[in-house]
Amino acid sequence: MPPSAGISIGYLAERTGLAVSAIRYYEAQGLVEPWRNAGGQRRFHRADIRRLSFIMIAQQFGFSLPQIRGFLRGLPNGRTPTKQDWAEISENFRDLLDQRIETLVKLRDNLDGCIGCGCLSLSSCKLYNPDDRAAAKGKGPRYLMGDSPETENDP
Repeated sequence: MPPSAGISIGYLAERTGLAVSAIRYYEAQGLVEPWRNAGGQRRFHRADIRRLSFIMIAQQFGFSLPQIRGFLRGLPNGRTPTKQDWAEISENFRDLLDQRIETLVKLRDNLDGCIGCGCLSLSSCKLYNPDDRAAAKGKGPRYLMGDSPETENDP
């Protein structure tokens, strides 16, 4: 990159609303890859504004930095991502969000019933989880984790 190219970390911080220290942290995590100019100053691609904004959004949705790094792995370094680049990332991101939304809706809709936790303290547990059959499916609140209560007709 020519020495005059790129944007400063201060400008990037101003545009994204992130602290300079946060940008340095994301750099250390491999989420952005600046270069140094002849004076030793970090320089970032203008596209890093969008990259860092995406990171902030993904974190708000509860994605971890390793997951976010996986999303961003397909983006090119050294050139501005195309609309197609972002479309591919957003498709994967959207699929995971849809799964989370489905899980949250199921959690919301089933919170007042038996959750398959094995406590057997509610009268409905005798209907939905007699003899703690949910325990055979694994640990935790099995029915809220996606397992279904078995009926008497199930094998």
